[in-house]
Amino acid sequence: MIVIGVGVGPGMLTEEGIEAIQNASIVYGAKRALELAQKYITCKTNTIKDYKSLHLLPDDAVVLSTGDPMFSGLGKFAGEKDTVVPGISSMQVACARTRVNLTNLTAITAHGRDFEPAKAELIRELKNGRNVFLLPDSKFGSEEVARVLLEMGLSAELYTCENLGYPEERIAKGTPENPPIAETILYGLMVVQKR
Repeated sequence: MIVIGVGVGPGMLTEEGIEAIQNASIVYGAKRALELAQKYITCKTNTIKDYKSLHLLPDDAVVLSTGDPMFSGLGKFAGEKDTVVPGISSMQVACARTRVNLTNLTAITAHGRDFEPAKAELIRELKNGRNVFLLPDSKFGSEEVARVLLEMGLSAELYTCENLGYPEERIAKGTPENPPIAETILYGLMVVQKR
């Protein structure tokens, strides 16, 4: 199996990813991933219905993952003999748009998970002076992160980074006292501590 990151939005596929997609005999992916790669697909496609069965796919199957497969993507399902082709992640695009250096940034995901471990990790990383890029969940988003920052007495800038790479891309800036509110579910949250 070859897991390919198709990027977070249109035009963010790498040349390596494009070549692998063009040479594929069969391509699997979620609807959005297939849409992002559509102009390069020359073979049959299948929408993934059961992610836990990906290991049963043929060795030459190409599986598309939105963003980067190793950042809360389908790379976690790759076996030892499988290939993973990186893609441009939401975190990379958010850092470029907000001018936040990746070298002092921690990635945390709460998306589709119990948010308590993500909250504990957020607190730990903030105490260590790190900036954070969070893939939020409906129960743990900008307002909840703002409350954590207020409880910790930390000064920070918060950015909701929505629909990155799409024409409707939106980045809103706020503070713990006045956090930015996302207008869609497709967003990341950047927490940049003020020193």
